[in-house]
Amino acid sequence: MYTITAVTGHVGGATARALIAAGADVRAVVRNPDTGAAWAERGAEVAVADFTDQAALTAALSGSDGAFVMLPTIATASDAEHREMADSIAVAVADSAVPHVVMLSSVGADLPEGTGPIRWLHHLEHRLNATGVIVTAIRSPHFQEKVETVLPAAISDGVYPVFGDLADIGIPMVATCDVGVAAAEFLMSPPAASQVIDLDAPTYSEADVARQLGTVLGRDLHVVPIPRADWLDTLTATGMPTTMAAELVELFDAGHRGDLRPRSGHLHRCTTPLDDTLCHLVESYKER
Repeated sequence: MYTITAVTGHVGGATARALIAAGADVRAVVRNPDTGAAWAERGAEVAVADFTDQAALTAALSGSDGAFVMLPTIATASDAEHREMADSIAVAVADSAVPHVVMLSSVGADLPEGTGPIRWLHHLEHRLNATGVIVTAIRSPHFQEKVETVLPAAISDGVYPVFGDLADIGIPMVATCDVGVAAAEFLMSPPAASQVIDLDAPTYSEADVARQLGTVLGRDLHVVPIPRADWLDTLTATGMPTTMAAELVELFDAGHRGDLRPRSGHLHRCTTPLDDTLCHLVESYKER
């Protein structure tokens, strides 16, 4: 039995689906019982727990051969609240006696500071490793699905905003379905000791993304670089709390400095091309 948290999200859902497809028993953890019905129909056991509820999360993880965990970034939560949530996850992992945990992490999680929200993943990695449980930390590059945030501007205004002036610089971008498949594979083949895995993915520039998205939409998109001085105001103009906007500015700065890169020496190749993801995202967006 494998317990999957955040199962309603991109990566958690992909992990659960990959395990079910492989014939494994899955316990799907949801916060709202209503969202568990679809997983029950797939044959999964359903548990209700929140990351901040140590007792419920411990119960959900107990009896598992392995578990998938992740730390959500909550726009309205503070630094302290994110760290407390990470601590809650680690305590539940320790108390449940689950033998192996696969954690969704990020490139840059080896750095304790200067990476915005990624530093909370650094904290969670260290808290999980301190439990003595075998931990597989999967450090992901940018998700291809990040395009979701600019779809409204692309569809309505024909623009593709970029934070900075590096639109022609290629960076790895991974499809969340590939992350889920990787997580499922590591759960079903646990290592003898804790490990860090960096995901290797196809490389695209933001200009590449704009071109491919324009092709899917059937229109040319204009790449609009947003100057560094305007990042904070641009983010807060969308309704994002100032504190979280400042965290993202620090994250963007880390990316521009080149701090967000693989350092583990252990790579796992992911292959889903960007155009597959874009077609799916646009289709889903138009169906809303």
